Amino acid sequence: MLIVKETSLNLIMSAVFGGRKGLRPPAGNPTSVVCHGLMDASGVSFPHAHTDASAMAELALAGHDILGFDTVMPEYSVHQESAALGSHVDWGHRDMMPDAKTHPHADFSDIIVPESLLEKPSMKVVLDAISNLRRHVGGSVAIVGKVMGPWTLSYHMAGVENFLRRVGRRDGAAINRMLRQLMPVTIAFAGAQFQAGADVVVLADHATGDLVGPYHYKEYLLPIHKEITAAIGGPLILHVCGRCADRLELFAEAGFDAYHFEWQVDAKEAVNRVGRKMCLVGNVNNPDVLLMGRPEDAYRQARYAIEAGVGIIGPECAIPLPTPIENLKAIVSAVHAGY
Repeated sequence: MLIVKETSLNLIMSAVFGGRKGLRPPAGNPTSVVCHGLMDASGVSFPHAHTDASAMAELALAGHDILGFDTVMPEYSVHQESAALGSHVDWGHRDMMPDAKTHPHADFSDIIVPESLLEKPSMKVVLDAISNLRRHVGGSVAIVGKVMGPWTLSYHMAGVENFLRRVGRRDGAAINRMLRQLMPVTIAFAGAQFQAGADVVVLADHATGDLVGPYHYKEYLLPIHKEITAAIGGPLILHVCGRCADRLELFAEAGFDAYHFEWQVDAKEAVNRVGRKMCLVGNVNNPDVLLMGRPEDAYRQARYAIEAGVGIIGPECAIPLPTPIENLKAIVSAVHAGY
């Protein structure tokens, strides 16, 4: 009898496309699993892993080799594009994630995307890291790329409060102009990541219920997200933080293959409502369970997600840096239990 070993890549891609169930659920995080313990175990730390392709790839590999996740994701910052578009970015340190210190289009002036965008250091480093990973684990582990969507990029270009004030004033012309000027950045970077070797790309666009209503998503972002999913020739995972139960069907309508969601949206409810339309990814709580809880808490919550029918099991978002490494390994234990 021939026994075929299912690879991490097969498990992830089967889940994303809603295909044949694997021997077990996959564990993955399309944002970041990097914590202090993983930095120490791999010998690679921030900020070096934000700006050096080899370090970036090596730290991503540690998520698979040391933790046992079925994904590798080498982009840990949300400011790669904003740095390339003119923001001054502090790349942080071991205890602090990168932060944009300037917002070059706070006045909502026209954004001219440079022709050399993908050659900018903050963009090229990601593409080189993905190519590096492709050479090392391509075809066996799911390589995940990451891009910021136009809504998130608008936050970075104009400043969050400044942009949301325009939303509140319903200044549709200014909002739509900025979103459409930034949409090509998302499309170009995602396409380049697929070309470099990514198997799937997560698109982070934080139109969360904590900041804007579902009608804002439907009015401004839904048409743009439909254009993006139609233009990008590869599987896309949408990531939106926070309370989003009031817009799940809109995310599915936008054409994304999967949605990476937080614990604030109950896993059973999410699966019941959109589980037939898109793969669900997540949704183990970060602050209370992974950061402050015990391995058994993480295991229990991961099992809840599995039993609910979540397709890919993992943290709800990029994890806090002090997260104990044992709590992340408990997620992997949960997906292997009974298989």
